[in-house]
Amino acid sequence: MHRARQHAETRTRERRRRLAHEAARMMVEGGIRDFHQAKLKAADRLGIHDDASLPRNREIEDALREYQRLFLGEAQADALHTRREAALRALEFFAPFDARLVGPVLDGTADANSPVALQLYSDDPDAVPRFLEEHDVPADARSRRLRLDRVRSDDFPVWLFSAEGLTFDLTVLPRLALRQAPLSSIDEKPMARASAAQLRQLLTEEEIAGHQGRD
Repeated sequence: MHRARQHAETRTRERRRRLAHEAARMMVEGGIRDFHQAKLKAADRLGIHDDASLPRNREIEDALREYQRLFLGEAQADALHTRREAALRALEFFAPFDARLVGPVLDGTADANSPVALQLYSDDPDAVPRFLEEHDVPADARSRRLRLDRVRSDDFPVWLFSAEGLTFDLTVLPRLALRQAPLSSIDEKPMARASAAQLRQLLTEEEIAGHQGRD
């Protein structure tokens, strides 16, 4: 009985690993940005449908980093750096809204398909679209549901626009959210965020590491 249980647990772990890596591959090659969607598509493709075998989002993120390291190499690093530099300019542009960088461009998993995701903070729902219009930035309106904490969720306005050949994704949150970030869909912890000063420091550290790597 013990051996049979061990065998079942080993098989489940192997299925989780296969699904995580397949989901990561589909995210890179298919441009899928939603972990849950990638997970379900991978399960369907591999014919694995038991819930115990579905990997956690964190497992998929780890597999995504490994896939990028193995198969994308410098191309991914270049795409990430390009987006971080563009993000810094965007953070400075949207300084009136205490803008913060979030998502793959901050955590290092961004590739050529990734938008630059920012969070802007304002208690005036018309302030961001008015700012965009004043600066002749055409943008499309969307909405996004975010978890504010363990019990509260809400829908927030999102504005999408293109610049420098990249897509920018702006989520507008109330100023109170500056004190407590919404929860990440990956690990349900408060989202990692970076101000312009913090991103500038990250880019400086990247540049120093790059010089040391060439020495």
